[in-house]
Amino acid sequence: MVWEDMVRVHLWVEGRVQGVFFRASTQAEAHRLGLTGWVKNCPNNSVEAAAEGEKEKLEAFVAWCHHGPPGARVDRVRLQWEEYRGEFIDFRITR
Repeated sequence: MVWEDMVRVHLWVEGRVQGVFFRASTQAEAHRLGLTGWVKNCPNNSVEAAAEGEKEKLEAFVAWCHHGPPGARVDRVRLQWEEYRGEFIDFRITR
């Protein structure tokens, strides 16, 4: 892992993404990829997430977020690439 390859992505996922295990599945996918960060439900029925790690792994994470787990229907994914901050120790579900 090269420090320069480390980045952060901030995502907002819209569609049928609450009540379909989207957060738990997102956490499992982040763990599988070795990413750190968080995921949470939003009041407008979307899901928000921030993840840090190697850019290539984050690109795979973003691709996964475009479909999510079985039962989800992702209508839109908005994302913003950001500078790596190294502030997370794991990937958590937050409120």
